[in-house]
Amino acid sequence: MARIPNKKRKMFVKPIVKKKQANVDHITGDKIPKSFVFARGKLPGSLRQLQMDLRKLMLPYTALKLKEKKRNNLKDFLNVAGPMGVSHFLILSKTETAPYLRVARTPQGPTLTFKIHEYSLAADVAQSQLRPRCPQDLFKNAPLIVLSGFGSGEQHLKLTTVMFQKIFPAIDINTVKLSSCQRIVLLNYNKDTKLIDFRHYSIKLQPVGVSRRLRKFVQNRQVPDLRNLQDVSDFVTKAGYGSESEGDDEAATVTLANDLGRVNKASTKSAVKLQEIGPRMVLQLVKIEEGLCSGDVIFSEYGTASEQRQETNQNNEEDAGDDEDSD
Repeated sequence: MARIPNKKRKMFVKPIVKKKQANVDHITGDKIPKSFVFARGKLPGSLRQLQMDLRKLMLPYTALKLKEKKRNNLKDFLNVAGPMGVSHFLILSKTETAPYLRVARTPQGPTLTFKIHEYSLAADVAQSQLRPRCPQDLFKNAPLIVLSGFGSGEQHLKLTTVMFQKIFPAIDINTVKLSSCQRIVLLNYNKDTKLIDFRHYSIKLQPVGVSRRLRKFVQNRQVPDLRNLQDVSDFVTKAGYGSESEGDDEAATVTLANDLGRVNKASTKSAVKLQEIGPRMVLQLVKIEEGLCSGDVIFSEYGTASEQRQETNQNNEEDAGDDEDSD
């Protein structure tokens, strides 16, 4: 007897694809801020490199290889920012008078506009140092943020403080790991000149009372060259190779709660070393807008001065030109 085929149809259930959620800090429970760093209008080569330096500074929560096209307008970046969880824009532009940096919170603002009086690239900072230090794993964690001189009580300074604090992830000092604190961004406000010094440093801990030779020996695990020495003790006590930390004051030393690497051990004193890695900028807050690069002006340094109008018109022309190109 012929076998009757089973005509029962198989049912295929389409898997439910969960919407990718924005990254959330598992310790603080806060949403991790992310950023886009891009330009509006044409920039000279040095400002383009400054843009790349700022992207590197904002790692790991930024798009390091963000591609820009002339026809892209602000709405294009905003449309992409939503699904990717991007919370802030850092926008570089240049007028006939000076370069500018706009720091905006998406999607509805506010927007802070800074005039860049001076800047130095990360490469320039490294060339000025005898031993530049910038290992690749330095950028695995977001930098710490320290603001100094912003406590005058003025409303625009309070808003500036909050804006920069929200750009970087918050930390819990009770649970944070020392190994994740490798960089620091320092902003110092001078109330007399109304200028902000923007600096970017790497953080390094060195045990107090240990010579540089011994630190290198423990870190690298390489047998040192002892051919020209009479005794092993000469390697430790040789003149000219004393501890770089012995001259540090007590305020620059900390007692570690846990081990950090092979050299810094728990319950021992270590000296905190800061080494600038760049970029470096001197900024001046000139305007605060209520919206995203638009809206009511909350604060204006120049009032109705011609320079303020020129900067505003230049930015509006750039945005309008991009809108026409995209049509």
